[in-house]
Amino acid sequence: MENRKIIIIDETLREGMQYRGLMFSLEQRLRILAFQEKLKVDICQAGYPPAHENEADLVRTICLHAEKNKYNIRIAAMGRANLADAKLLLSTHVNDLHFHLHIKNDVAQNRLDQILDDLLKTIDFVRKQRPNACISIAMLDIGRSENDILDKSVSFLSDHHIDIISLPDTSGMMAPNQVFEKIHPLSSKSLDTKISIHCHNDMGMASANSVMGIIAGGQVLELCALGIAERNGIADLYTTAKTLQDQGFYIRLNTADLSTFYAYYAYVDAIVYEQTGEHVLTANTPVFGDAVKTHVAGTHAGGEYGISSEEQFFLNILCGKSLVKKYLDLEEILYDEKRLEDITSCIKKQSYTLGRRLKKNEIRIIARSLI
Repeated sequence: MENRKIIIIDETLREGMQYRGLMFSLEQRLRILAFQEKLKVDICQAGYPPAHENEADLVRTICLHAEKNKYNIRIAAMGRANLADAKLLLSTHVNDLHFHLHIKNDVAQNRLDQILDDLLKTIDFVRKQRPNACISIAMLDIGRSENDILDKSVSFLSDHHIDIISLPDTSGMMAPNQVFEKIHPLSSKSLDTKISIHCHNDMGMASANSVMGIIAGGQVLELCALGIAERNGIADLYTTAKTLQDQGFYIRLNTADLSTFYAYYAYVDAIVYEQTGEHVLTANTPVFGDAVKTHVAGTHAGGEYGISSEEQFFLNILCGKSLVKKYLDLEEILYDEKRLEDITSCIKKQSYTLGRRLKKNEIRIIARSLI
């Protein structure tokens, strides 16, 4: 695993617009692209041109903007795996063409052969028009697809040197062990073709499933800022990449730049709030939410947890002396250190009586009364 390079595709501009009907303006898309560039995302999936001519124009503008500003990030667009959509994607000037293809489990063998033959015509057309294009084919959906269909499809695409095969858990039904069991044998069939992991979050497993997909042999990750995407979203950009980096995988994404990441997430969250009336960046958002900085139980007062450099303490019946001392010192509340055990006891008793955690002024009164 160590130092295996993983390519990051940020799909906020395409899949993110499937989150409760969200719409990004051109200005917002360019701002999001600038965040992705600064954070060293490898590929921006900029949109879905077949949806409408205006969507195609926006993707074209984003691509030209990246070229004009000499961005390092690659611009991709997605469409159906047919000639008409291939022509449209090529007209937007993107060099990364992402196609999706759905094959039903009850497909007859002759029909499967026909589908793959038609797909090959689309691939050959793209290669003739743009020889250096990077082509990705998404096979929907691995959680429901029969293994023999996936095996044949992956072998076929690999034999024809497709750059990326995307294997999504589109329905978000899978568990991490199931993802591993599905991806691992397919990764050995893909040869020089990269396997891309795209996991939905219906069961809350998207980031865990994505990590396991990479461990199973995947080399590309499809993620979104704050995990916003269709239904309950897909894997989160920061936490998924950071988890893999900490395990030794090489990922360009600059997870050390927490201030830019927070600004990116706050910007996306503001757009979501404006259009839906609800926040996705909340107190319990991993890493970036306020709750990650907080401690209540006394056993947690003695060390640093997570990656937060800030700490907040809330005192209720579960607090201990060490936690109370840290709180009093942090809030610069005057107290008698010899009476710390009594202060703690009073805080516990009053918390029980009131049925809630104590406020700062209440804790100050207790501390002063025992000086």
